[in-house]
Amino acid sequence: MAALALPVLAGLLYLALASAPQNHLIINGAALAAALLWAAFGQGPSTLASVRIMCGLLLALLYIPLITGPDIIGVTRWLPVGPFMLNAGTLAFPALAVLSARDEQYAPAILLLALLAALLQPDAALGFAITFAAAGLHDVTKDWRIGLVTIIGFIASILMALRGELPPQPFVERVLIDAFGSMPAVGLLLIIGLVGSFCLILFGTHLPRRQRFALAGAMFGFVITAMMSNYPSILIGYGAAPILGFGLAFGLVVRPKKALTI
Repeated sequence: MAALALPVLAGLLYLALASAPQNHLIINGAALAAALLWAAFGQGPSTLASVRIMCGLLLALLYIPLITGPDIIGVTRWLPVGPFMLNAGTLAFPALAVLSARDEQYAPAILLLALLAALLQPDAALGFAITFAAAGLHDVTKDWRIGLVTIIGFIASILMALRGELPPQPFVERVLIDAFGSMPAVGLLLIIGLVGSFCLILFGTHLPRRQRFALAGAMFGFVITAMMSNYPSILIGYGAAPILGFGLAFGLVVRPKKALTI
């Protein structure tokens, strides 16, 4: 729970000090409360069959924007939910990274299907999140198939970065750059929140290494892409999708304690 709360609370402080619209703080705060509740009390799938079903549902979330839109200059990566537009990648992939790490047989196929969705959207941040999640998983498993996914993902993500960039949105993208430009101390606090979250995911628990390394890799991919280009600054910027997405993932990592059965 601290891994989720640290960057989001730092982000709320930045939004308040940067005079962001009040609804930005309310939405992020409500998303954090919901995500922490799930992380504390949620229950992930306990059988291999239910893991695969949930992976299928999360993959579907990545493909829905390709059908429903909206299409902005050829980019389709958002889920319309009432008055809100949720980024499909940051909402669905953190949990997908955790669940795919639990399925040794089909993890490469699941990650490749997610990568195809990212390529079609296109979404370089999602592409790099998949790539680094695969790299983290490969570090644990040494599975050559996962290593191949990492290589394919890196090449595909470079292609996505060349054609999927949109103009930055205030308080959503380029948050670290804006924060350091106007409030260096707050910018440093945001960095501390992100690094602290990453370290807590990777080293701060006794959770299965496969899941920890995959989730930490996904987080690293989203964050590093946002630092290099106009992509959402997850957890520290305005946006409910990554907060809910990582909250869902944390709940799936923490709760299951039994061995998977068919």
